Amino acid sequence: MDKTKAKAGMVRSWRDLLSYFNVKDDLEPQNDIEISIRSGVSFKGSQLLTLIFAIFIASLGLNTNSIPVIIGAMLISPLMGPIIGMGLGIAVQDFELVRRSLKNITAAVIGSLLTSALYFLISPQYEGASQLLARTSPSIYDVFVALFGGAAGILSIAAKNKGQVLPGVAIATSLMPPLCTAGYGLATMQMHFLFGALYLFFTNMIFIFFATWIGIKLMGFKHVVYQNEKRARKMQAVAYSIVAATIGVSVYLTVVMINRNLFLDNASKFVQNEMVFPNTQVLSHNEYVKNGKRYIDVTLIGEALPKDSLQLAMMNKLDSVGLGGTVLNIKQGFSLSRTDLDETANADKFYQLMQAEIAQRQSAIDSLKAIVDLHEQFSDESVKVSPEIKVLFPSIRDIALSQMVASSVESSSTDTVSMIFVNAPGGVSASERQKLIDYMEVRLGRKNIHLTVNPANFPWPSVKE
Repeated sequence: MDKTKAKAGMVRSWRDLLSYFNVKDDLEPQNDIEISIRSGVSFKGSQLLTLIFAIFIASLGLNTNSIPVIIGAMLISPLMGPIIGMGLGIAVQDFELVRRSLKNITAAVIGSLLTSALYFLISPQYEGASQLLARTSPSIYDVFVALFGGAAGILSIAAKNKGQVLPGVAIATSLMPPLCTAGYGLATMQMHFLFGALYLFFTNMIFIFFATWIGIKLMGFKHVVYQNEKRARKMQAVAYSIVAATIGVSVYLTVVMINRNLFLDNASKFVQNEMVFPNTQVLSHNEYVKNGKRYIDVTLIGEALPKDSLQLAMMNKLDSVGLGGTVLNIKQGFSLSRTDLDETANADKFYQLMQAEIAQRQSAIDSLKAIVDLHEQFSDESVKVSPEIKVLFPSIRDIALSQMVASSVESSSTDTVSMIFVNAPGGVSASERQKLIDYMEVRLGRKNIHLTVNPANFPWPSVKE
């Protein structure tokens, strides 16, 4: 009995949960929804002028890299109408509506391109801002924006309680910037902007249409009844074939896009994790796919590394992380071109690395200078003390001073040793030796000076004479 009650309670809880997602009772009648969608399909009069104004505003926002201006253009854009109409036409098999929607979206695209191109022809600023350049190739995030934007658009149109949803804003998010960027490419005759942005636009448009179509099918809209069933079936076959082909191409392009994004992500992680060196840093790196070939360009700054061994080691690591076949281009040293500097993601980082490199080299210079100064000091002292030694220690004919490094052959330990070599043919007594060591320690300001008397085969000046 207890189990039965528990099961019934779980069923009620599940139904209560599902009721929050039930939209059937919140939908307008099909006829009202269709009237609303069909009225927004045509681009004439105020609709066309509104689109032109929105394109001008969006182009201005992209040109000046102003996100608030771009958002303002999306709020007034009527681009959604024909796309939603096309989804409705396919879903209810109204192929006349599909034809009219295609005609109007084509007119909207051409009008948007010409408007945007006109703006950029008269604009004094021709350098593409970052927001503009970002709209030349699709990513998986653009696909998600288009899908969920299309779903939100059709649901907001169909719902009785529309709330604060503005139909088309989410859709315009993925359509307006690419169209303006394509106009920029047309105005400046940069085909990679034109075709890249159009590719992004059509990819987004297809997924918006797909989300709309599926949404209307799930709402259970009734089909349009034709008197000429044969003609209707023919139009249905053509329409579904076009839709299937379009979605098939879009899915293929999306898979290619996902693989490309995975490569870019893995390649970036490879550079960050594997190209780590003690005295060398990665100044900039760029991962890209060109003509089906994958590339990684890396610029290093700091201590130059052996080119061949570095290239071989990195290529082996590329194979081990699943990036085999990628072309790795490594640049090293200070001979950076203007292009290298322009490609650096952060100019501040470049100057910080340069300052660190300069400080490191200055430290090495100071260390070497100290060694040279010490050597010169010993050389000078050897000449200066010679007259004093002649007076204080008459038995000594020659003297040599040296700062030496002693190294163990059995271990890596080393030590610096201060040495005095003297030439005394008659020898030097033990007391005289100690007296000489004490004198030289005071004279040179050093401790632990070692004395060697009459070293064999030493090239003394007096002997050479």
